[in-house]
Amino acid sequence: MMKTAFLFPGQGSQYAGMGKSLADAFPVARQVFEEADEALGFALSKLCFEGPEANLKLTENTQPALVTVSVAAFRVLEQNGRTPDYVAGHSLGEYSALVVSGALGFADAVRLVRKRGRFMQEAVPAGVGAMAALLKLPAGALDKILEEAAQGEVVSAANFNSPDQTVISGHKGAVERAMDLAKAAGAKRAVPLPVSAPFHCSLMKPAQQHMGAELDTVSFSDLRWPLVNNWQAREIRTGSEARQGLFEQIPNPVRWVDTIRYLASQCSGKFVEVGAGGVLTGLLRNIDPRLKGVKFGEAADLEKLDA
Repeated sequence: MMKTAFLFPGQGSQYAGMGKSLADAFPVARQVFEEADEALGFALSKLCFEGPEANLKLTENTQPALVTVSVAAFRVLEQNGRTPDYVAGHSLGEYSALVVSGALGFADAVRLVRKRGRFMQEAVPAGVGAMAALLKLPAGALDKILEEAAQGEVVSAANFNSPDQTVISGHKGAVERAMDLAKAAGAKRAVPLPVSAPFHCSLMKPAQQHMGAELDTVSFSDLRWPLVNNWQAREIRTGSEARQGLFEQIPNPVRWVDTIRYLASQCSGKFVEVGAGGVLTGLLRNIDPRLKGVKFGEAADLEKLDA
């Protein structure tokens, strides 16, 4: 029997208007947005539905907004009899995955990720850090490039997104040196990313410590469906493992290629990207063209799921 994995997107997938068609068409989705507004004490729903884009891009707003859209989309799928065999989320998306698997309460999750966004933003002063995507870097070249580029600063892999795309993160100067070295080593492109902080590197240690204290205040339950985590690309099933994974993911790279390959090995022949955008569906094809991915983030997507 073909198994299905639900994938939950992270930061970068947001756009003004996200979730509105779901809330308009499905009362169960509208209720999720109302729960988020109540938990946070402001109209997150209005920010998702109307923007402005500049406010939606603020990390402390982006993170709860994306979790809310993903959970709203999942509730619609669940109401229509569609549930996963496995779940996984890209960085922030791991919170969404844990909510739908029953490990973490939704109100707790949106409050946590709003703080997570704030802590990440505050960990590094504006302009000090940077991130960049290295595209089609020759195999085996990354470690040497990062070592040469560091020169006493931090630069490391932040996201192993596909065989052709690795994101690096760290001090701005070190990231820029790594981009030059990558191009010299044969990378097709090295693209700076428009981010507000250098995520998933050791510069995020202060954010990790703050989040550790917050995570300890929240109750975690065992999972209804197993999750493959970012930190180890390993299947987890317990609340304690879920909490540890959220703590460890902050300064460590997202092992997305390994995550998808593991899910594929468990006979997950079908992947559904649940939430805003289609970034993860695109990465699926880059990791393995044989894998089938569909997305569900708009009301009209429901009828396309079985196409």
